[in-house]
Amino acid sequence: MSYYAVLGLTKEPFSSSPDPAFFFRSSSHMQALTRLEIAIRLRRGLSLILGDVGTGKTTLARTLLSNFPQEDGFAFHMILDPSFESEYQFLLQLCRLFGLREPYKSTLDCREAIEHHLFHSGVAEGRTTVLLVDEGQKLSADMLENLRVLLNYETNEFKLLQVVIFGQMELVGRLARLKNFIDRVALKYIINPLSEEETAQMVRFRLASAGLDEGRTLFTPEAIRAIHRFTQGYPRQIALLCHNALEALVMHERAVVDETVIGDLIRDESRWLHEAAA
Repeated sequence: MSYYAVLGLTKEPFSSSPDPAFFFRSSSHMQALTRLEIAIRLRRGLSLILGDVGTGKTTLARTLLSNFPQEDGFAFHMILDPSFESEYQFLLQLCRLFGLREPYKSTLDCREAIEHHLFHSGVAEGRTTVLLVDEGQKLSADMLENLRVLLNYETNEFKLLQVVIFGQMELVGRLARLKNFIDRVALKYIINPLSEEETAQMVRFRLASAGLDEGRTLFTPEAIRAIHRFTQGYPRQIALLCHNALEALVMHERAVVDETVIGDLIRDESRWLHEAAA
């Protein structure tokens, strides 16, 4: 029997997978999500979502996708890792994402095909083409320049391609030096870590989403405080520590995660990091 069934849960509550069903809508995440939807529906062009590692950018991207379920007029495409060896490979991948199958042999061929596709889709068919780029800090200068060129494709009223880049904070310095790129950003937003109260809300939300009976708790307030202090409010780290805590409950046949359980896990983690660095 799986550990979560032993605890009265119907599914894994603290998986590291970017499942929109377990996306906790903190105030910061909700602002980002709402503003992204507005920017896409108004066809503003380029949006930039930044945050440190583990702040929930990938899950936010998946949640954004789920907020446009089966809607006519929107075509979403996603690049999970923009580590391309050349601009030709990058543009060729865009052609494939857009369903363009001709044997394009150069960057110029790819750009012309993409331009024709965007005009036909956006003007003749009235569709909005959206490109989501995760791990945006991996975009090279050539990739950014190609995105800038694609963002120049527009009518008198709107951009033909909507681009949303999700990246780590290191991307800010690079973009700041590319004035002809940063000037095109219609939406800039930084996702912040969770507060202690939001950490508690996230834990309760995930447990409830995994089937925990209303009114029951598996974490004491002191445990939540210790979790927030150690993780600094980063959702990925919160989920990992909570997962380990629930495993500890099952292994030691305990009913509730308290500060002692969290303290033991933190000491084990610190010891492992120290030995790994030695």
